Amino acid sequence: MTDEIGFLDRPQGRIAFRRVAGQGPTVVWLGGFKSDLTGTKAQALSNWAAERGRGFLRFDYSGHGASSGRFEDGTISQWRDDALAAIDRLTEGPLVLVGSSMGGWIAALAALRRKERVAGMVFIAPAPDFTEVLIWEAMTGPERDEILRSGRAVEHSQYSEEPTVITRALIEDGRKHLILGGEIDISCPVRIIQGMADRDVPWRHALRFAECLATEDLELTLIKAGDHRLSKPHEIERIIRLVEQVA
Repeated sequence: MTDEIGFLDRPQGRIAFRRVAGQGPTVVWLGGFKSDLTGTKAQALSNWAAERGRGFLRFDYSGHGASSGRFEDGTISQWRDDALAAIDRLTEGPLVLVGSSMGGWIAALAALRRKERVAGMVFIAPAPDFTEVLIWEAMTGPERDEILRSGRAVEHSQYSEEPTVITRALIEDGRKHLILGGEIDISCPVRIIQGMADRDVPWRHALRFAECLATEDLELTLIKAGDHRLSKPHEIERIIRLVEQVA
């Protein structure tokens, strides 16, 4: 079975998506910061869905991949709304949300808005509140001053030849969506997988997130040698097994 490839019209542009028709709950992939729907893990889950006759949806946030817009103009509010639009207009019935890195934060925000539909969740190196905890709090005084003065800062990326632009709008908008300050009202089954060698999202950040989630049906898997990508064959196989547990 091949993916249905299309675009979802949004007020600010088009959102690229790929969808596999099948039985539910529909698995929805929510990718990370500057990632796109062609990534290794997203493709592996699409292959799994096609082989099992399961519904599966992946999409690019605005400014990512094949979607329209500039990455630099994006915010957590925008990307959350992209996710909600994709869920509402491209899926039906119960869902399993699979969020990777920033996608974990977006998935949690979406789940809080669509509690009645979410049957389970899988988080891969989840990065809730990353704009504040992992970016702003890690910046030096001069770096913060640059963002406040010019509205943006340019950082080297270990995943791309192109530098990453961090904007003041991204930081300030992120503060509207911080969720690690208290209980997170998500009660469905949750599985978290985290690499302990992750230099981008420390494994203790995933532990803090797990402690905040309301659900008691939660399991956290730590991969001691795992990095942020968790894209090695055995790691992807583990992710698929976790999806099957909650789907």
